Amino acid sequence: LRNSVLDGFESSHGVLHEKDPTITLQSVKVKEASLILPTFSINVSLGVLLTVENPNFGSFSYHNSTAYLKYRGRLLATAPVHEDTLPARGSLNISTSLDVYVDDMTKFLDLVGDYLKGVINFTSTTTLEGRVKVLKLFKTKATSSSFCDLSVFVNDKTVNSTCEIDVKL
Repeated sequence: LRNSVLDGFESSHGVLHEKDPTITLQSVKVKEASLILPTFSINVSLGVLLTVENPNFGSFSYHNSTAYLKYRGRLLATAPVHEDTLPARGSLNISTSLDVYVDDMTKFLDLVGDYLKGVINFTSTTTLEGRVKVLKLFKTKATSSSFCDLSVFVNDKTVNSTCEIDVKL
């Protein structure tokens, strides 16, 4: 019933058309880094700050989750995403720690070549499950999945990101 009420309101008034949130990578800082010899393992912890802007009339409260960072399809790092609420027509800063641990560098030999070329490309995925609250009246379960392409430019230490977000109510 709840979805049919929202669908009817949306189609007759044109007000509640869902818009994708915008994710902006604000900063990435090295918190800790170590090289473990003789195995040539790498352990790096990065502090990451993201801003998510919600153009919708509904807030989204989500549960704890995990973000995954891949390099050429291989899992490279994970980051906890702690539960919070993205306000309606507002923004939320999300701070997390991205923990990179590579115990077999042979799986990531291309990383050195990409570093020397000056750009390293990654992909990240995150799925958040929670509840959407629209106009403080209607609540429904929702799942938000984000898929981001990240390009790290080594020389000028900048990051370019493009994200697609899929929301299912």
